[in-house]
Amino acid sequence: MDFGWTADQEGRHRETLEAVRRAFPTGRVPQEPFSRMDWMTLGRLGLLGACLPDKYGGLGLGALDTARLYEALGEGCSDTGLVFAASAHLFACAVPVAEFGSDDLKFRWLPGICSGELIAGNAMTETDAGSDVSKLLLTATPVDGGYLVNGEKSFVSNGPAADLFVTYATTDPEAGHLGQTALVVPAATAGVRVGEPFDKMGLRSTPAGAVTFTDCFVPADHVLGVPGMGATIFQHSMGWERACLFAGYVGMMARLVERTAEHARTRRQFGRRLADFQAVSHRIVDMAMRLETARLLLYRACWEMDQGRPARLPVALSKLAASEGAVASALDAVRIFGGRGFLVDAGVEAELRNAVPSVLFSGTSEIQKELVAKELGL
Repeated sequence: MDFGWTADQEGRHRETLEAVRRAFPTGRVPQEPFSRMDWMTLGRLGLLGACLPDKYGGLGLGALDTARLYEALGEGCSDTGLVFAASAHLFACAVPVAEFGSDDLKFRWLPGICSGELIAGNAMTETDAGSDVSKLLLTATPVDGGYLVNGEKSFVSNGPAADLFVTYATTDPEAGHLGQTALVVPAATAGVRVGEPFDKMGLRSTPAGAVTFTDCFVPADHVLGVPGMGATIFQHSMGWERACLFAGYVGMMARLVERTAEHARTRRQFGRRLADFQAVSHRIVDMAMRLETARLLLYRACWEMDQGRPARLPVALSKLAASEGAVASALDAVRIFGGRGFLVDAGVEAELRNAVPSVLFSGTSEIQKELVAKELGL
């Protein structure tokens, strides 16, 4: 593994970071869902199609280069909800279409996904299928020319704003995981009903809600891969999501280290800088160590993905380090900022609220530990 970056990679990262900082000024902590203008800005910067082929309007980057761009997005944009929304759109929705969709599906949907004209929602989670996705209650019953989809997805990231959904349904209840099928469903399809956005602890600018499908007809050509391939497609997208999505959190951790260190250098208590108190400086050192650990694990996982390796162990370790590290470092930042860190206006408490869900989605920390244990033969 080469630890050096080429001039092109360095330039792309620097330009993206600078462009993101201009577009989304530091300190902006919105409480409402992102705007279409923000979304189009991400499209214009190439972030919504970073790893998609250039013939559809993407940048055609591999996992490592894509992660580096999303690290820049997470560092430069303090609106972590927007960063998460873009990640879910690209890794959980666009990647399955690009990898497993027909040529017609790709040309129909990917250009709009890349440009920001379209918003994609990941419809996988069900009330009884959170970490356990082996038995989906959403059904897709074969009919002439396609499928009738019935059921509900309980937590759809980008759902209330989405133009299309990538969803997974049971087409053969007797076949277990081989009976699951991945489908692309336009939001305007008859029988699709999108619920109101949830009121969430964090990631407030990511609209999320339930989506109900009632006798919703989906043409056969909207199937990704082939019928029964849904579990494989989902696991493929999870690899991208668990690696590259958390690059945004690595960027957030970098921003926290920089901001907290600056605060410690300039804030004075008892006639001394906060940085002069070992209890404070050591806490910031811990934040820096978590950042570098998560970053190196992330780069290794993405490098292995680019080599065509399964990368199950490094991806799980990377996700675990980034999510747990983000929560711990955000809490450290609140404690170092003290009373000011507790105030909404400072934006520090929002970092903690936005970090907490990272240990839940894309497979909980406990699920990641189970994956690691399995890879270790335990």
